[in-house]
Amino acid sequence: MSYQGRIDRTGGTRVKRALGVMAALEWAFRVEKAQLELPVSQDANEEGFGFGLEYVLLHRAALGCKIDGGQHKIGTYTHEDAEVIAATVAGMPDSLGGKRMAIRVAELARAGLTPDWMPGAVPRCVPVEVKRNQHGERATTVVVGTERVLSRGKWRTMDVLACPVTYVPHPQQIEAARRAYEDWWQALGWIRDGLADGGMLRAIEVTETMPKVRPWQRR
Repeated sequence: MSYQGRIDRTGGTRVKRALGVMAALEWAFRVEKAQLELPVSQDANEEGFGFGLEYVLLHRAALGCKIDGGQHKIGTYTHEDAEVIAATVAGMPDSLGGKRMAIRVAELARAGLTPDWMPGAVPRCVPVEVKRNQHGERATTVVVGTERVLSRGKWRTMDVLACPVTYVPHPQQIEAARRAYEDWWQALGWIRDGLADGGMLRAIEVTETMPKVRPWQRR
């Protein structure tokens, strides 16, 4: 879905367009090509990150001095609301993933995607290794012990064989993918609240609409 043309690119007095946070992010990064500027900590050795509304306000004030042109584009205008959205994303606090999450949110918005939560994934038990020959496929077995058995009146020592198995995809892999989706969803909620409460957008209004929090749960 394209949002181009639906937003007043001059920041004028037109009625604000209502967009959910995901649609607003896609408009800013995919349509307006806004760039993500991550603020640098004063101490380069510190890994901490977290710039809240103060950073966005400073960025917004800077935009007020150059409304007529985009900061990153030459000869092409980037809507100031898109710059504000990008600045908000750049202010992602540590508690929600900081810089890494900010980059993740922007990249997904540019691609018009949501995180891959592995829909329909069900762990299957499969052999760890399969050998193939002219007779077909056969699961590889390993010796796990020995047993003495009575065969034709004689005691014989026989190898006990087992087939090592694994689960594909592994349950932990599915869990990690869905945990990452939930982290992304929490970050979108923070962006939505910041944009709605900040009152810095001139042409759009961010609504309460959010992607499903756990799309893998059927209700």
